[in-house]
Order: sequence, then C-alpha cells, then structure tokens
Amino acid sequence: MGISEAAPCGAPADDGGSASSLPGLEHPLLHAYGYEPRKEDPDAAAAGDDDREVQSFGPDPGGGASFVRTCFNGLNALSGVGLLSIPYALSEGGWLSLALLLIVAAVCCYTGLLLQRCMDASPAVRGYPEIGELAFGRGGRLMASAFLYAELYLVAIGFLILEGDNLDKLFPGTSLSLAPLGVVVSGKQLFVVLVALVILPTTWLRSLGVLAYVSASGVLASAVVVVCVLWAAVADGVGFRARGRMINVSGLPTALGLYTFCYCGHAIFPTLCNSMKEKKKFSRVLVICFAACTLNYGSMAILGYLMYGDDVKSQVTLNLPEGKLSSKLAIYTTLINPFSKYALMVTPLAAAVEERLLAAGNNRRSVSILIRTLLVVSTVVVALAVPFFGHLMALVGSLLSAMASMLLPCVFYLKIFGVARCGRAEVSLIASIIALGSLVAATGTYSSLKKIVHEF
Repeated sequence: MGISEAAPCGAPADDGGSASSLPGLEHPLLHAYGYEPRKEDPDAAAAGDDDREVQSFGPDPGGGASFVRTCFNGLNALSGVGLLSIPYALSEGGWLSLALLLIVAAVCCYTGLLLQRCMDASPAVRGYPEIGELAFGRGGRLMASAFLYAELYLVAIGFLILEGDNLDKLFPGTSLSLAPLGVVVSGKQLFVVLVALVILPTTWLRSLGVLAYVSASGVLASAVVVVCVLWAAVADGVGFRARGRMINVSGLPTALGLYTFCYCGHAIFPTLCNSMKEKKKFSRVLVICFAACTLNYGSMAILGYLMYGDDVKSQVTLNLPEGKLSSKLAIYTTLINPFSKYALMVTPLAAAVEERLLAAGNNRRSVSILIRTLLVVSTVVVALAVPFFGHLMALVGSLLSAMASMLLPCVFYLKIFGVARCGRAEVSLIASIIALGSLVAATGTYSSLKKIVHEF
C-alpha cells in the first residue's frame, strides 16, 4: 500500500479556506488528549488560556515526545475493549474473515498516513477537525467533529456495558433493594449504575494528566488479558476443541464493523504527531503500532475461537470458567481500561458543550460539574436501554469508525491535494478504500441496528 514516509502527491489545492479561521469544536478534544497549543496559533492559545490546566500526555518538557514514547502512546490509543470482542467478530465471519482483519489494519494504517500528510499541508492544522476545515471549510470541520464526538459518546456507553457484564460475572446474584421506593435493582443494571457513580468524580477533573498516565496501563492490560485466556485454555481445562466455520457470509458485516472498531484511533493521531520531537518519523510509529496491535488482536481472535467456536460471547471473558484464577485476573484486568479511559471519552464532549454554553463567571465551575454529570447520566440511561455490547461496538465500528478511519481521511486528502496532482495508482487505491469504507458503513450499520432491534 505504499506505507512510507514519501511526500504527498502534490501541493495542497488552495480553496481559500483557512484551518485556523474558525474557533470551534476541535479544541476540547485536543486539550482533553493533552495537546499544548503552539504560540503562533492565536485561536489555540486562546483556548488554552480558558482556565483549563491540562497536563500533556504526549510531549516532554524538553520539547516533544521521543519516538519510543510516541509508539507507547499510539499502542495505548489502539489497544482497548475491542480486544474482548475480536473472537466474537471472528465467529461471526468465520476463519477466512481473518484476512479482512489484516486488510482493515493495513487500510487504517494507510489512512493514518494520509492524515499526517494533510497536517503537513498547512502549519495551521492542529487536529482532525481542522483537516476537515482545510478541505471543506466550516462544514468539513463540523462534519469531522460530529463523527468524532458521536464515536466518543458511544464508546463511553460501551465501557459501562462492559463493566456491568463483567462485574455481574464476578458477583452473580447481587441485588440492591430500595425499600422506600419499592424498587429492586440487580445484576448488570445495578453494576452499571454503581460503576457510573464511581467514575463520575473523575469526569469533574479539569486536568487529565493523571488520568492519561493511568490509561497507559491499558497497553500492559491488553497483553495480560491474552495471556490469561491462553492460561485458561492450557491450564484450566478449556482446551482448543472448537473447529468453527470457514466462512459465514451473513455475519461478515458484523465482523467488518468490529474489526474496524479495533482500529479507531484516528481521532488522536494528529495529537500524537504534534507531540513528537521528530514528526517525520510518525509514519514509522503508525506502522509499528498497527503491526503490534494486529498481532495482539489476531492472537486473541484465534485463541478465543479455537476455545469456544461459535459459542463465544460478545466478550470472551464471559466464556471463561467461573472461579478460576485466570478468569478473575482477566476480568479484573479488563476492568482497568474503562475505569481509566471513561473520563477521557466524556471530557471532550463536556468541554465542547461548555465552550458553547458557558461564559466566564463565578458559577462556571458548578455549571461545568452539572454538565458533566448530565452527560454521565445520559450514558447510563442508554447503557441500560441497549445492553448489547457486541452489537453496539459493531454499530460504532460500522458507522462512526468507518467514517473517521476510512472515508473522511481519503476524502479530505483528495480535496486538499487535488485528484489531478495524485498519481493514478494512488487515486485507485484511495478509491478502493472509499468503496470498502462505504460497504462497511452501509452493511454493518444495517446489520447492527437489525440485531439490536431484534434483541428488544
């Protein structure tokens, strides 16, 4: 696919748009992930002065993150709860769908490189939404921001569902009676509410520095979960007895959606690129991160499908034998990511709302807490109403991740640099990616919504 550090196909097409002319939705997302505005960007600097003291996750005080640290940050961005659903994705598509996992990984890595080239086109470009603005003006910025924020919101909901499912497996039969109200809350619903109450205070923090460093444990946690699943197969008697199907055509849309969800880190790729001391090496960072994560995802998919076949659940941890040390360790490790990353998902949304609604005043802090609390409450309501982790993640991957990771980078790149300036082979490759992304978005969204409605 030509994944390299080659220069873009040509100079960017000048449509008169300026990526820094409009203040807007991208700034909360950039700040939430630790982006420190450069001095020459007045809009970003103004946003940075907006009483948000955000510690930088990427850059070092010495002037930027090293190559190794950026690789670690990239792995953390790509390693997430998708690891638990990858065996289910393989069971939906069959063994041959592993080829689709490799294709999706390569495509998403390539579109990440396209984003890097778009950023190189203008020094005013700081993040994904500004790439949209450089390509299509204000409409492009709003479109990119809408997809990114919707993706973050649904991923936060998925975190609550994940926590509820796994805690219910650890503590089955748990219930809470609210005698004055005559209400009994039990099982997954109880744990979703309790987890939300525990996580809620973390969303009130203005500085995400501590949370960002805690979330870095997700890289180690992902590897530990794979080891625990292997341990359950080898030492706890589960074995590798399932054969599985070679291909399941009807399940391919769901499989494609879940595979795409596993590689939906494009929202923070621009931030990682900006954080590097040597930005020209970011393409190498992308290749290393995607290769390592694909190895981890592929290992988990094969292990889970060999162990449980078509009976594998939407989260492979729910299949593990109860009472075993490997099962408990896997579930406890799984719980780390949602606890540490939920605030990172919700804070950009809250900050965007705050910048639109709040004026400077003495009650700014209290209103900010109210906004963030209402956002958490809304995610709890949706998590209780749609408690289908696998289907929800397939929907996110099919509709939102396919747009942000496949379609938009290609469209923005062609618009910024111009089709005429790009080589015929490159245009053909990008056109193929757009066709694949459109197929994933259309078929996967329909299939996921159909299954969610059927569950009701």
